[in-house]
Amino acid sequence: MRRLRVTVGAAALLLALPLSVAAAVPALAAPSAAGSAAPATATAPAPVPALGAAATGDPAAVRIELPHPTGPYAVGREILHLVDRDRPDPWVPSDGPRQLMVSMYYPAHAGTGGPAPYMTAGAARAMLDFRLPGNTVPTEVLAGVRTWSATGARPQGGHYPLVVLSPGFVDARTAVTGLAEDLASRGYVVALVDHTYENTGTTFPDGRTLPCVMCGRPKDWAQVDESRAKDVSFVIDRLTSRPHPAWRHARMIDRDRIGMAGHSAGGAATVPALLTDDRIRAGVNLDGTMDVLVPATGIGGKPFLMIGHPLGGGAEDESWETSWTRLDGWKRWLTVEGTDHHSFTDFPVLVDGLGLPPAPSTTIASGRAVDLTRRYVGAFFDLQLKGIEQPLLDGPNAADPEVLFHP
Repeated sequence: MRRLRVTVGAAALLLALPLSVAAAVPALAAPSAAGSAAPATATAPAPVPALGAAATGDPAAVRIELPHPTGPYAVGREILHLVDRDRPDPWVPSDGPRQLMVSMYYPAHAGTGGPAPYMTAGAARAMLDFRLPGNTVPTEVLAGVRTWSATGARPQGGHYPLVVLSPGFVDARTAVTGLAEDLASRGYVVALVDHTYENTGTTFPDGRTLPCVMCGRPKDWAQVDESRAKDVSFVIDRLTSRPHPAWRHARMIDRDRIGMAGHSAGGAATVPALLTDDRIRAGVNLDGTMDVLVPATGIGGKPFLMIGHPLGGGAEDESWETSWTRLDGWKRWLTVEGTDHHSFTDFPVLVDGLGLPPAPSTTIASGRAVDLTRRYVGAFFDLQLKGIEQPLLDGPNAADPEVLFHP
């Protein structure tokens, strides 16, 4: 059975290495089945394609920007460094307590604050070096992607639902920046979590960019998902604690309306998070194999949305089939035709911006993939955390023929 967590293809490799190149790049080789990887279809190695304007070495030659958020609010962003003194780092215990970097997105007043960078130079360099060893893409091209959030922006008044976002394994938290910004523009506070040592690089306030220690290790994927659930609960603890929350705008958060969404391993982690944290009321899994299955007893009636890409030959991920039958509350399973594993992240936009070809299995335009992901995830949280009826989720509609509803 093909797994959803890792797909070796253009979008999955960020910079559009064709499938045939994967075998030629050891750092990108698919892990064993124990690592939840998709088996690559091997063909003769081909040269790495030219990297468009980025290959010139002139950062000014490439200017990539994320799609504009769709909601009525401007978006603010602040970065938090959180330390869990009660839990040693699960992957590098010698480092001491678990430390996380979290990007907070929130509804803000337009015209306040300054432009928020996409990612640090250290994290951008680490991602490029990991994905394309020996590449010629300038660090500034990735670090300087145009976002639509502002640092130091003045927050809007009121209380808003909190959504915690978890990225895919290997991916930095910035991989779902577009979704985070859009949710904030629609009236949510969003906590976007970097899971330290599980991505290409996490930059801390002291300037260190920590590597992906877990990328080269055999993994118990259920343990990874459960660890991420603990990260998420700790972040919620620190954001909602009284009288001294970790974020200066924590008063914006409605502690009774909390949801979680994630891509790939982050999506898989929603199941253990929903099972272990009563504060999380609803969850979204974007294309992540569920190594922690929904138990036969369900998840306490909590709403759950599953959105994935089509697998070859009409196959379905076995963990999704098993968990689907056990979900005991509101649920939807959507398959988006023409997508691949990373269509639900920023990667297709980055690939387009670099003038690179998409994955051979991808027929949907990057802008369309972004639009569908934002609208269906946003509709889910509007329904489940705000109580706003969403006909979009009632069944197939002619405006979105790519979106198939599982019976």
